[in-house]
Amino acid sequence: MRSAYSSIKKEKMSIQQLNYLDQLEAESIYILREVAGQFERPALLFSGGKDSIVLAHLAKKAFFHGKIPFTFVHVDTGHNFPEVLNFRDQLVKQLDVKLVVRKVEDTIKSKRLTEAKGKFPSRNWLQTYTLLDTIEEFEFDACIGGARRDEEKARAKERIFSVRDEFGQWDPKLQRPELWNIFNGKIHKGENVRVFPISNWTELDIWNYIRREKIALPSIYFSHEREVIDFNGQWLANSSHVFLEPEDIITTKKIRYRTVGDMTCTAAVESNAVTIDAVIEEIVATRISERGETRIDDRVTEAAMEDRKKGGYF
Repeated sequence: MRSAYSSIKKEKMSIQQLNYLDQLEAESIYILREVAGQFERPALLFSGGKDSIVLAHLAKKAFFHGKIPFTFVHVDTGHNFPEVLNFRDQLVKQLDVKLVVRKVEDTIKSKRLTEAKGKFPSRNWLQTYTLLDTIEEFEFDACIGGARRDEEKARAKERIFSVRDEFGQWDPKLQRPELWNIFNGKIHKGENVRVFPISNWTELDIWNYIRREKIALPSIYFSHEREVIDFNGQWLANSSHVFLEPEDIITTKKIRYRTVGDMTCTAAVESNAVTIDAVIEEIVATRISERGETRIDDRVTEAAMEDRKKGGYF
């Protein structure tokens, strides 16, 4: 009895000695292994952004010495940053995983969808159709994503295992309890589960982990010069997807991106940060989340993100 008590005491002490990054990492790895154990056809949604890159790194650790048991899926809006797409392809090759790419443009043509109008015609709202079609095509029963609760109000409402009905819809009032880190992945045919292993991480946690693990990122996360246009006080990249007006002034600024998405709805921040340490200093000083500061599509209505999530958006 004394020996058993002693071993339990040592185990508790070792857990207490873990720093917070170790604890976050351990939780995420546990969730990824639960997905592998509970589902037959899991997928990892991979955009080439920092959060999905950290997820890929965690998956590599979770199944070290073995092959990552997830198909990587990218829903390509056609408005992505070239630097991110190049990085995506390099990392997928390095990890030796299967990558499925489905294009929103193809969905627009096949379903005769109407694209957004205006100066910055974002395709973010149309991604849902492509995602749901991809889930149906490959019969994915779980889709892993890099959403975090600190990003946006609607994401703070969601569980780590988030069940979607046969239409891909999410009901925030019908969610399963997750007491003692017990995750229930039981679903009916046609349903799927969205899984968020880094729900409890913050933007600062992500960057501290990237620094500790020496994780490579696309260059746009660091200060660089780019042609931008002022849109209501935000800097949007000048590209072939933007419809300029006579009064628009194209300016070259030293900027970086806090989050990566559709070029037509993702704003940059002015920055001189060319190192991870400098980026972390900027994040510590700011009081606005990356989506709150840089994603113009989240500002359409107070419940813009929640409305999209209810319809099947990630």
